[in-house]
Amino acid sequence: MSTTRLRNFVADFTRLANELEDSEEKYLEVGKALLADLIRIDDWLPEAFAQESPLHYQQYLLHCDPLERFSVVSFVWDKGQETPIHNHTVWGLIGVLRGAEIATRYSTHGIPAVLQEGNTQRLEAGEIDTVSPTVGDIHRVANAYGDRVSISIHVYGADIGAIRRATFNRLDGRTREFTSGYANDVVPNVWGQRT
Repeated sequence: MSTTRLRNFVADFTRLANELEDSEEKYLEVGKALLADLIRIDDWLPEAFAQESPLHYQQYLLHCDPLERFSVVSFVWDKGQETPIHNHTVWGLIGVLRGAEIATRYSTHGIPAVLQEGNTQRLEAGEIDTVSPTVGDIHRVANAYGDRVSISIHVYGADIGAIRRATFNRLDGRTREFTSGYANDVVPNVWGQRT
């Protein structure tokens, strides 16, 4: 398996980060096209970063920009797994590489905040969703399949595994802070493989 596609994606996204500084709108627009090209062909994700767990979904760091302007992560969903309702606090792009996902949006209104369910969308392989504090940052994601694994590739506007975020209680909207971290102890060496 060659990581050339991932290496090229990281290089292209680094050039984008050098050009854009903090333009979230451009990251979402141009970055979406770069991610679409990456997930168009499923021949590059190292097997170590595509392993499911029967206990909970796995979040593997594939690359973090040295200046933490973006991170690239694979999410691996075993049969029927889902996230809690959560936010991100930064922009994000979610592209389905294998299988399919169901994403349900939420918003908060009033003081105290009341959690309100929004639209639900099914994302098939090759499709991309966006999140951010400006376009909608709270959602729940689930594997659309009860009988097979789904994998999505996420790009976030920071080191997402190190950011303090929140989960939301579905009944009363109360929040609980968390930092997700990653399932892997090492990241792939995309620079050493030139095949």
